[in-house]
Amino acid sequence: MTHSGTASLPLSGVRVVELTHMVMGPTCGMILADLGADVIKVEPPGGDNTRRLIGAGAGFFAMFNRNKRSLAVDLADPRGRALVVKLAAGADVFSENFRPGAMAKLGLDAQSLQAANPGLVYVSHKGFLPGPYEHRTALDEVVQMMGGLAYMTGPEGRPLRAGSSVNDIMGGMFGAIGALAALEERRRTGRGRRVESALFENSVLLVAQHMLQTALTGAPAPPMPSRISAWAVYDVFTVRDGTQIFLAVVSDTQWAAFCRAFGYDDLAADGRLATNNDRVRARDWLMPLLRERLGTLPADEIAGRFEAHGLPCAPITRPDQLFDDPHLRATGGLAPVRVPADASSAGRAVDTRAPLLPLALDGARLPLRSPPPAVGEHGAAILRELGYSTAEIAALVADGVIAIPSPGDGARAGHDSTGRRG
Repeated sequence: MTHSGTASLPLSGVRVVELTHMVMGPTCGMILADLGADVIKVEPPGGDNTRRLIGAGAGFFAMFNRNKRSLAVDLADPRGRALVVKLAAGADVFSENFRPGAMAKLGLDAQSLQAANPGLVYVSHKGFLPGPYEHRTALDEVVQMMGGLAYMTGPEGRPLRAGSSVNDIMGGMFGAIGALAALEERRRTGRGRRVESALFENSVLLVAQHMLQTALTGAPAPPMPSRISAWAVYDVFTVRDGTQIFLAVVSDTQWAAFCRAFGYDDLAADGRLATNNDRVRARDWLMPLLRERLGTLPADEIAGRFEAHGLPCAPITRPDQLFDDPHLRATGGLAPVRVPADASSAGRAVDTRAPLLPLALDGARLPLRSPPPAVGEHGAAILRELGYSTAEIAALVADGVIAIPSPGDGARAGHDSTGRRG
């Protein structure tokens, strides 16, 4: 079940102006847009370069720019900058993720925009918070390496980045959290705030538990593949036909249930395995024994017994297999979406499904109201809202200050909010 309209969403009536690209900034905007805000994505006349990424970047624009409107404007032209300044003057939130100093050169920095709009919440997504590192160039991989996450993820001597843009996505989340906090404070004070979110500090938070582990144990935390597990059974098992499955037994109650589920009376009665800590100390001989016994059974049978006894387990799933996940399909967790041709590495519009935000309000999921926009798709409507006349808009288009697609250029006239033709 999803909310039926923007008016029923928490941020209905909130306007966000977004000058962002790649993942971190767009994630912040996506969260605010999914919550009901009117998010206007300001991009160059040729479109955000993220639209054209291939390989591992092919899904960036399609995933993180739904529920937004596109305004394609040339910020090198004073008229383009004036347009964005006017837009920001009536906005609640301004979000950017450019290099330090870039916004000031354009006159779009917090000080300039808040002088005209004191209630504006200005959100900056950076590599580092202000300090010795703030002028360094950062990427998710860079901060994963220097922030301890890659060390903890890979085997010893083989640092490995996590398999998703975890810092970019989580950094965008913290930008959105900061924006929401500042908007709530503004209700009392009438004034906006400058909110800063950063990749490096985000990565440090992700390994903070291991920092505190070191402080409490007196020894550096080993990488995850070499760690001393907190639980004896908490690992991937290869079972019949080479299938892999993750199995976990994390308490004494679960250990008793596990032994009952598989008829391991000998293990249940073994005094060396009486408590969780006993079983952790016995891993050197216990795990090979369990791998041998479980290895003769099919994964489906093991999963069935685990579920029947309330034990945690999981198949090893590729991301593409989630399109057919029965839980996601049954709960509406994947929303139909049309990715426009100018944001598709396939060179054509693609109809697919995308995950919704992992939260529900009163049991309802936040809807995908509109697909990722074509370049400049909403430019004319946005300028009319700002009071520009038809002649003024036409002149700006003719001079290349703004770009508005013709009906054949990928705008979705005739499509509903799911991306399906109506």
